[in-house]
Amino acid sequence: MSMGTAVSMEDVADEQLMSILIVDDHRSFADLLSAALNSVPGMVCVGTATSASEGVSKAVQVKPDIVVMDIQMPGQDGLLATRQIRELVPETLVVVVTAHSDADWVSRASQAGASAFIPKNGSLAEMIDILRRARTGPILVAPSTFRGRPARPAAPSVAVVPALTPRELEVLTYLGQGMQVGAMTRVLGISLHTCRGYIKTIHSKLGVSSQLEAVLKAQMLGLIGSAD
Repeated sequence: MSMGTAVSMEDVADEQLMSILIVDDHRSFADLLSAALNSVPGMVCVGTATSASEGVSKAVQVKPDIVVMDIQMPGQDGLLATRQIRELVPETLVVVVTAHSDADWVSRASQAGASAFIPKNGSLAEMIDILRRARTGPILVAPSTFRGRPARPAAPSVAVVPALTPRELEVLTYLGQGMQVGAMTRVLGISLHTCRGYIKTIHSKLGVSSQLEAVLKAQMLGLIGSAD
Protein backbone atom coordinates (compact mmCIF):
# COMPACT_ATOMS: atom_id res chain seq x y z
CA MET A 1 0.00 0.00 0.00
CA SER A 2 1.31 3.45 -0.83
CA MET A 3 1.54 6.17 1.80
CA GLY A 4 -1.17 8.12 0.04
CA THR A 5 -3.69 5.27 0.00
CA ALA A 6 -6.55 5.60 2.47
CA VAL A 7 -6.97 2.50 4.63
CA SER A 8 -10.26 1.70 6.32
CA MET A 9 -10.41 -0.31 9.53
CA GLU A 10 -12.67 -2.80 7.73
CA ASP A 11 -9.88 -3.44 5.21
CA VAL A 12 -7.41 -3.92 8.04
CA ALA A 13 -9.71 -6.43 9.77
CA ASP A 14 -10.40 -8.33 6.56
CA GLU A 15 -6.68 -8.70 5.78
CA GLN A 16 -5.79 -9.46 9.44
CA LEU A 17 -3.11 -6.81 9.42
CA MET A 18 -1.41 -5.29 12.44
CA SER A 19 -2.75 -1.72 12.49
CA ILE A 20 -0.33 0.97 13.64
CA LEU A 21 -0.79 4.66 14.50
CA ILE A 22 2.36 6.83 14.55
CA VAL A 23 2.59 9.81 16.92
CA ASP A 24 5.64 12.05 16.39
CA ASP A 25 5.97 15.81 16.08
CA HIS A 26 8.56 15.43 13.29
CA ARG A 27 6.31 14.90 10.28
CA SER A 28 9.11 13.66 8.04
CA PHE A 29 9.95 10.88 10.53
CA ALA A 30 6.28 9.92 10.83
CA ASP A 31 5.81 9.87 7.05
CA LEU A 32 8.97 7.85 6.41
CA LEU A 33 8.10 5.34 9.13
CA SER A 34 4.53 5.11 7.79
CA ALA A 35 5.82 4.29 4.30
CA ALA A 36 8.31 1.78 5.70
CA LEU A 37 5.70 -0.07 7.79
CA ASN A 38 3.22 -0.12 4.91
CA SER A 39 5.80 -2.08 2.92
CA VAL A 40 6.10 -4.76 5.62
CA PRO A 41 3.87 -7.83 5.11
CA GLY A 42 1.22 -8.00 7.81
CA MET A 43 1.52 -4.37 8.89
CA VAL A 44 -0.37 -1.22 7.93
CA CYS A 45 -0.17 2.36 9.17
CA VAL A 46 -3.71 3.63 9.76
CA GLY A 47 -2.70 7.21 10.50
CA THR A 48 -0.19 9.68 11.90
CA ALA A 49 -0.43 12.43 14.50
CA THR A 50 1.98 15.28 15.18
CA SER A 51 1.06 15.96 18.81
CA ALA A 52 0.32 13.87 21.88
CA SER A 53 -3.25 15.15 22.21
CA GLU A 54 -3.96 14.43 18.53
CA GLY A 55 -2.48 10.96 19.04
CA VAL A 56 -4.82 10.21 21.94
CA SER A 57 -7.82 11.43 19.94
CA LYS A 58 -6.92 9.33 16.89
CA ALA A 59 -6.20 6.26 19.02
CA VAL A 60 -9.68 6.48 20.53
CA GLN A 61 -11.17 6.95 17.06
CA VAL A 62 -9.42 4.17 15.11
CA LYS A 63 -8.43 1.80 17.96
CA PRO A 64 -5.20 0.55 16.35
CA ASP A 65 -3.37 -2.54 17.54
CA ILE A 66 -0.27 -0.46 18.33
CA VAL A 67 0.55 3.21 18.80
CA VAL A 68 4.17 4.16 18.08
CA MET A 69 4.70 7.06 20.46
CA ASP A 70 7.50 9.63 20.66
CA ILE A 71 8.29 10.72 24.22
CA GLN A 72 9.16 14.40 23.96
CA MET A 73 6.80 16.62 21.99
CA PRO A 74 5.71 20.24 22.38
CA GLY A 75 2.92 20.65 24.90
CA GLN A 76 1.69 17.35 26.29
CA ASP A 77 4.43 14.70 26.50
CA GLY A 78 4.25 11.20 25.07
CA LEU A 79 4.31 9.41 28.41
CA LEU A 80 1.15 11.16 29.62
CA ALA A 81 -0.46 10.35 26.28
CA THR A 82 0.62 6.73 26.74
CA ARG A 83 -1.21 6.57 30.08
CA GLN A 84 -4.33 8.11 28.57
CA ILE A 85 -4.40 5.70 25.62
CA ARG A 86 -3.95 2.68 27.90
CA GLU A 87 -6.87 3.91 30.03
CA LEU A 88 -9.18 4.88 27.15
CA VAL A 89 -8.29 2.08 24.70
CA PRO A 90 -6.90 -0.76 26.85
CA GLU A 91 -6.77 -3.16 23.89
CA THR A 92 -4.27 -0.87 22.14
CA LEU A 93 -0.57 -1.32 22.93
CA VAL A 94 1.82 1.62 23.05
CA VAL A 95 5.41 1.26 21.85
CA VAL A 96 7.71 4.15 22.76
CA VAL A 97 10.22 5.19 20.10
CA THR A 98 12.63 7.83 21.37
CA ALA A 99 16.07 9.39 21.14
CA HIS A 100 16.57 8.66 24.86
CA SER A 101 18.39 5.46 25.77
CA ASP A 102 18.94 5.24 29.49
CA ALA A 103 17.39 3.08 32.20
CA ASP A 104 15.47 5.96 33.78
CA TRP A 105 13.49 6.58 30.60
CA VAL A 106 12.80 2.86 30.19
CA SER A 107 11.45 2.79 33.74
CA ARG A 108 9.26 5.85 33.16
CA ALA A 109 7.90 4.37 29.93
CA SER A 110 7.09 1.12 31.71
CA GLN A 111 5.29 2.96 34.52
CA ALA A 112 3.24 4.84 31.91
CA GLY A 113 2.03 1.52 30.47
CA ALA A 114 4.25 1.19 27.39
CA SER A 115 4.68 -2.35 26.08
CA ALA A 116 8.03 -1.77 24.38
CA PHE A 117 10.92 0.70 24.23
CA ILE A 118 12.82 1.31 20.98
CA PRO A 119 15.63 3.86 20.40
CA LYS A 120 15.34 5.98 17.27
CA ASN A 121 18.94 5.25 16.32
CA GLY A 122 18.24 1.52 16.10
CA SER A 123 17.62 -0.30 12.84
CA LEU A 124 14.29 -0.56 11.04
CA ALA A 125 14.58 -4.37 11.18
CA GLU A 126 14.87 -4.22 14.98
CA MET A 127 11.84 -1.93 15.20
CA ILE A 128 9.74 -4.27 13.07
CA ASP A 129 10.80 -7.24 15.21
CA ILE A 130 9.87 -5.45 18.44
CA LEU A 131 6.52 -4.31 17.03
CA ARG A 132 5.69 -7.92 16.13
CA ARG A 133 6.63 -9.17 19.60
CA ALA A 134 5.04 -6.41 21.70
CA ARG A 135 2.51 -7.71 24.22
CA THR A 136 0.88 -6.60 27.46
CA GLY A 137 2.97 -7.29 30.53
CA PRO A 138 6.62 -6.45 31.27
CA ILE A 139 8.08 -3.88 28.89
CA LEU A 140 10.08 -5.26 25.96
CA VAL A 141 13.32 -3.29 25.49
CA ALA A 142 15.07 -3.25 22.11
CA PRO A 143 18.59 -4.74 22.30
CA SER A 144 20.18 -1.61 20.79
CA THR A 145 18.93 0.57 23.66
CA PHE A 146 22.06 0.02 25.77
CA ARG A 147 24.36 -1.47 23.15
CA GLY A 148 27.80 0.07 23.07
CA ARG A 149 27.40 2.10 26.27
CA PRO A 150 30.76 2.21 28.11
CA ALA A 151 31.01 0.71 31.58
CA ARG A 152 33.05 3.73 32.72
CA PRO A 153 33.60 7.23 31.36
CA ALA A 154 35.53 7.24 28.13
CA ALA A 155 36.87 9.91 25.81
CA PRO A 156 34.18 11.04 23.39
CA SER A 157 34.51 9.41 19.99
CA VAL A 158 34.50 11.36 16.75
CA ALA A 159 31.79 10.33 14.31
CA VAL A 160 33.04 9.65 10.81
CA VAL A 161 31.02 11.75 8.37
CA PRO A 162 30.91 10.19 4.90
CA ALA A 163 31.71 12.33 1.89
CA LEU A 164 28.56 12.93 -0.17
CA THR A 165 28.46 14.66 -3.52
CA PRO A 166 26.38 17.85 -3.78
CA ARG A 167 23.68 15.90 -5.67
CA GLU A 168 23.62 13.09 -3.09
CA LEU A 169 23.30 15.66 -0.30
CA GLU A 170 20.46 17.32 -2.21
CA VAL A 171 18.64 13.99 -2.54
CA LEU A 172 19.24 13.26 1.16
CA THR A 173 17.84 16.67 2.12
CA TYR A 174 14.65 16.00 0.16
CA LEU A 175 14.35 12.60 1.84
CA GLY A 176 14.62 14.36 5.18
CA GLN A 177 11.72 16.60 4.16
CA GLY A 178 9.60 13.51 3.50
CA MET A 179 9.53 13.96 -0.29
CA GLN A 180 8.57 10.88 -2.30
CA VAL A 181 10.97 9.59 -4.96
CA GLY A 182 8.56 10.37 -7.81
CA ALA A 183 8.24 14.00 -6.75
CA MET A 184 12.00 14.22 -6.29
CA THR A 185 12.64 13.17 -9.89
CA ARG A 186 10.45 16.02 -11.12
CA VAL A 187 12.09 18.61 -8.87
CA LEU A 188 15.62 17.51 -9.77
CA GLY A 189 14.88 16.80 -13.42
CA ILE A 190 16.31 13.26 -13.30
CA SER A 191 14.96 9.81 -14.11
CA LEU A 192 13.50 7.43 -11.55
CA HIS A 193 16.38 5.02 -12.19
CA THR A 194 18.97 7.75 -11.55
CA CYS A 195 17.23 8.92 -8.39
CA ARG A 196 17.08 5.39 -6.98
CA GLY A 197 20.76 5.04 -7.82
CA TYR A 198 21.57 8.10 -5.73
CA ILE A 199 19.52 6.72 -2.83
CA LYS A 200 21.28 3.35 -3.06
CA THR A 201 24.67 5.08 -2.96
CA ILE A 202 23.57 7.18 0.03
CA HIS A 203 22.51 4.02 1.87
CA SER A 204 25.91 2.47 1.16
CA LYS A 205 27.90 5.49 2.29
CA LEU A 206 25.88 5.88 5.50
CA GLY A 207 25.85 2.14 6.21
CA VAL A 208 22.05 1.89 6.40
CA SER A 209 19.39 -0.16 4.67
CA SER A 210 16.35 2.12 4.49
CA GLN A 211 15.40 5.74 3.78
CA LEU A 212 14.24 6.16 7.37
CA GLU A 213 17.59 5.03 8.77
CA ALA A 214 19.41 7.23 6.24
CA VAL A 215 17.54 10.34 7.38
CA LEU A 216 18.01 9.61 11.09
CA LYS A 217 21.74 8.93 10.69
CA ALA A 218 22.20 12.01 8.49
CA GLN A 219 20.52 14.14 11.17
CA MET A 220 22.74 12.58 13.86
CA LEU A 221 25.86 13.35 11.79
CA GLY A 222 24.71 16.90 11.09
CA LEU A 223 24.48 16.36 7.32
CA ILE A 224 20.88 17.60 7.34
CA GLY A 225 18.72 19.37 9.90
CA SER A 226 15.83 17.88 11.86
CA ALA A 227 12.53 18.71 10.17
CA ASP A 228 9.78 20.19 12.32
